[in-house]
Amino acid sequence: MKLKNICLGIVCIAALSSCNDKMNYHEYTTYDKEYVFSDFGRTAGFVNNIYSYLDEDLPSLVSFASACDEAEMAVNYSVILDFTNGNWSALNPKSLWGYYSGIRAANYFLKEAQDLDFYDLRFAQDYESQMARFNRYQYEVRLLRAYYYFVLVRAYGDVPFTTEVLTEAEANSISRTSAATILDFIANECEMVAPELPITYTGIPDASGGDNPETGRVNRGTALALKARTLLYKASKLFNESNRLEWWREAALANKEVIDYCKSNSITFGKYTDLWGANNYKASEVIFARRVGDTNGPEVNNFPIGMENARSGNCPTQTLVDAYEMIDGSTPNANDPYTGRDPRLKMTIAVNGDKWPDTNPNPLETYIGGRNGLPISYATPTGYYLKKYLDGSTDISATGSTGGKRHSWITFRLGEFYLNYAEAVFKYLGTADATDTDFRISAREAVNTVRNRTDVKMPGLPEGMSNVDFWTRYKRERMVELAFENHRFWDIRRWKEGGINSIDRMEITKKTNGSFAYKRSTKALVWEDKMYLFPIPDVERRKNKNLTQNEGWQE
Repeated sequence: MKLKNICLGIVCIAALSSCNDKMNYHEYTTYDKEYVFSDFGRTAGFVNNIYSYLDEDLPSLVSFASACDEAEMAVNYSVILDFTNGNWSALNPKSLWGYYSGIRAANYFLKEAQDLDFYDLRFAQDYESQMARFNRYQYEVRLLRAYYYFVLVRAYGDVPFTTEVLTEAEANSISRTSAATILDFIANECEMVAPELPITYTGIPDASGGDNPETGRVNRGTALALKARTLLYKASKLFNESNRLEWWREAALANKEVIDYCKSNSITFGKYTDLWGANNYKASEVIFARRVGDTNGPEVNNFPIGMENARSGNCPTQTLVDAYEMIDGSTPNANDPYTGRDPRLKMTIAVNGDKWPDTNPNPLETYIGGRNGLPISYATPTGYYLKKYLDGSTDISATGSTGGKRHSWITFRLGEFYLNYAEAVFKYLGTADATDTDFRISAREAVNTVRNRTDVKMPGLPEGMSNVDFWTRYKRERMVELAFENHRFWDIRRWKEGGINSIDRMEITKKTNGSFAYKRSTKALVWEDKMYLFPIPDVERRKNKNLTQNEGWQE
């Protein structure tokens, strides 16, 4: 995507996938201020298209889960493999530069929509309610712009930054702004817009509220959540090499604010499995979800090979399975490695012998020579298939009657912020059990709150753990709780503790007596420390000579 898209020119917004069921995107092939801002409907369409740039990582052939150690992509032609096979480069950059299109649209709206009163429409019956809705748009758009900048900084570090609508020449001469400066901007924007956004759109007496509220719009919780996540990243080693403790304190306070907000607004832990399925956007701990719409894409791309139309896709690794602790603290039985594990394993990962999915007439056979195992082309290379974020009742066969079902991507949820808080307060106070007047819940207690959710009930981490032991178990807990939610890929980078050199697999063979043998194997991956940050796309540097390259990515 060209950086010149920041510039002011023809406003060209294409309708992309829907944020939610009721936010209808309008496809514009033009136009100028007079066209877009002379009608409430066109203005709403313009804002809804800014929403359309929101990201999601539902399990697909390009999911980040298979670009780290959560999963291995079974489909050998997937471009996600370039992250780990040595083909990643500035010429093959896996570019996220397209978010500048969303930023450019946001800047355009914030400039051109200032002081509009739609005077010609003042006698319309719903004028006041439409104006109330319009006056909120500026805060929604500022928050979306902040989110898009976060996505860019998370990937690239220092990036070009502007809140203005630039000419093409200006856009192609802009230098990179420091990550710290942009992260501060994001946090400040979130703090400023949060009070201007509703806690919920239900009951607001205007065109987007009432008894049938328009869902999918950012709210106050979204702003607080983005601020908290941003400050956690700012405090992490990738952006905080000197380990400024005050940055960790700021992160802990921001994440505590999210937890307090959730307590005040009945956002609470429910069942872990409520986090996916057709109604997951209604789950009790959801702060904000991107409504993707009706699709069977995740199921087609991830149901087990051996089922009609299934592609296997993101196959959980043995590395991930190892993160699921035994309930009683024991060592897993080598001949029965899944019994007695953290309940989230069974909810997240399909193992040999599972009846998965519901539309599969046979139990899974992931062993060598099995119905769903190697050497069948594209069968799981790890011994496992994915459950999380998939709807097991979907029939993807040619005669299937269920079709695509609603899917929503959870951008922010309560569980993340207990873990974020635990990490920040641990780094700030120095031990897992420490508290003070600002932080009355210890890092250990915060982690245990997550482990104690309704359908998990894992034993709490004990008092008196060494810092090394707590940090090891914290990272394991984060890997388990947030599996396949697009955190692991980025956590590895922000921690800057070493990359992913390999993943473990499980090779299962069936014995003549019907029992199974389990043998671990390892697959080497390509990692270089330059991969903590993405390369600046070569095509952008050719257009803009002021764009420096991230260290190690020079061709």
